[in-house]
Amino acid sequence: MLNNKKAIVIGASSGIGRALAKVLSRNGYEVGLAARRVELLRQLQEEIPAQTYLKHIDVSQPDEAMRLLQELINEMGGLDLIVLNSGINTHNTSLNWQGEIDTINVNVSGFVAMAVVAVKHFLRQNSGHLVGISSIAGLKGSAGCPSYNASKAFVSNYLEGLRHRLMQNNIYVSDIRPGLVDTALIKGERGQFWVSTAEEAAEQIFQAIKKKKGVAYITRRWCLIAWLIKILPDWVYRLRYKIK
Repeated sequence: MLNNKKAIVIGASSGIGRALAKVLSRNGYEVGLAARRVELLRQLQEEIPAQTYLKHIDVSQPDEAMRLLQELINEMGGLDLIVLNSGINTHNTSLNWQGEIDTINVNVSGFVAMAVVAVKHFLRQNSGHLVGISSIAGLKGSAGCPSYNASKAFVSNYLEGLRHRLMQNNIYVSDIRPGLVDTALIKGERGQFWVSTAEEAAEQIFQAIKKKKGVAYITRRWCLIAWLIKILPDWVYRLRYKIK
């Protein structure tokens, strides 16, 4: 059992973030709950008997989000672990600009904004653990949602760079790559298989956090799919999306 540890989950209002916040609280963490939908955070706060903190943070507004994250860290009296889970998936085959920029604002700019604040705090104390939720989708481009897959590839690459940068500072960086998890992000997706619950995913993510893994596929069997994605030729994907 971990004691007196402090964690923040960005994107705690639903899905993996919500489930993970509960897992962390059961394992001795005081948890900061951050997201746009404050009413859902309040509901979650009522379900967690341990000490929690609540903060309205919209990562699509990075300057304000950075200020509010630092405020939350101060209110908690420190930070040992942060999980960056906020993300949106816009199906945008018509390449509507607003859909593309909305995805980039949240999944790329918002992610980096939160990471920068956390890393600066960890550097000051010479310890900490940054966990980013990317996706197996980041391994390959998508015809249906090109900006989403590209944004998740950015997250994985960015986390790898931070891992190399911070390895001498007692700061751990974990890239969590979920497959299909039963959340709002995959509603309406075709060809679903090996879909895990958010609770199952959260338990495995916590185990990866405890082991300080650099990269972890969730659930673990998606490691096989990741291997296949890397070796399959492009014509297989053209068949799936009927692209000539």
